[in-house]
Amino acid sequence: MQFFLSKVKKMPTNTVSLCVIALNEAEYLPYLLDDFLMQTYPHEKTEIILIDSGSCDGTMSLMEAFRQKYRTKFLNIQIGTNPRIIQAAGWNEAIALSTGDVIVRLDAHTRIPSDFTEKNMRIIKQGEYVVGGLCRCICDTDSPWQKTLLWAENSLFGSSARTSRRAVRKQYVKTVSHGAYRREVFNVVGRFNEALLRTEDNEMHYRIGQAGYRILFDPEIVTLHYVRNTLRKMLRQKYGNGFWIGYTLLVCPGCVSLYHLVPFLFVLGIICTTILAFAGFPYFSYLIWSAYALFCVLFSLPGINETGLWSFLLPGIFLLMHVSYGIGTVQGLWKRMYEAVLQKKHI
Repeated sequence: MQFFLSKVKKMPTNTVSLCVIALNEAEYLPYLLDDFLMQTYPHEKTEIILIDSGSCDGTMSLMEAFRQKYRTKFLNIQIGTNPRIIQAAGWNEAIALSTGDVIVRLDAHTRIPSDFTEKNMRIIKQGEYVVGGLCRCICDTDSPWQKTLLWAENSLFGSSARTSRRAVRKQYVKTVSHGAYRREVFNVVGRFNEALLRTEDNEMHYRIGQAGYRILFDPEIVTLHYVRNTLRKMLRQKYGNGFWIGYTLLVCPGCVSLYHLVPFLFVLGIICTTILAFAGFPYFSYLIWSAYALFCVLFSLPGINETGLWSFLLPGIFLLMHVSYGIGTVQGLWKRMYEAVLQKKHI
């Protein structure tokens, strides 16, 4: 495939399709739509693709109003629907509707600086096929509780071990957030796997790498992502992420990185050491909990400067995040193994 890429003439990269899929995002979508209006890349070369996944909070009305008001200011504004609701199906619908030379994926929960499109297109025009940048988490209020949740999300001990959250230098990576893709990439590797409700981007990026393409991370390209604004929503998100990591591990092992499995290994450690404790060997349980408590404290202390006394809640938040994610991974693994057994019985 490397030979193929070196011999085939690259397609033009003048127009870009900014694609968004949304489910009940009436609270956040207007901010992203405003960001589209502020982009420095020529609007006459920019297409907006908006996909609604069955919202019931007025999201579709916001999309329609935006198209009606600004359809002459952009190359095109198209609205589609995603009756299956799942992310992968929404992205596939967006790709099918789009006409741009470059396709950009954006979450409705996201904000983008005015130079976002311009920087992506500059990198693509330099010869790259896929590029993404730094994804910074933000909160929608300035309350101490929101800042505490944000600190937990941004912490290396929380959810920010991946390159797109922390890296400071340009480099080739396995996956990116909010990527920009030359259209021919999808023509070669196909569409998103609709069997995966999440992790569809991990699986797509794995196939992109297997096809011989490289994925560039550029920290100069920045997106801002709203962190979940309640602990319940955050834990539900972590559980869902963990579930689909576990499920995907048995579908596409190469799609999963080691850091994805750390919460699962922690939960597995809790189960194993608890069994040993009941069997009369409690020392392993003491060891794992002591080590975990130490890490919780060490990663919570820096938060005092931003969250004050609220930082004392961080160890508990870390624990709930890790356990939710880990349990999700266990259940995802179990579901995929159960499905595999049923498939063998029907053969």
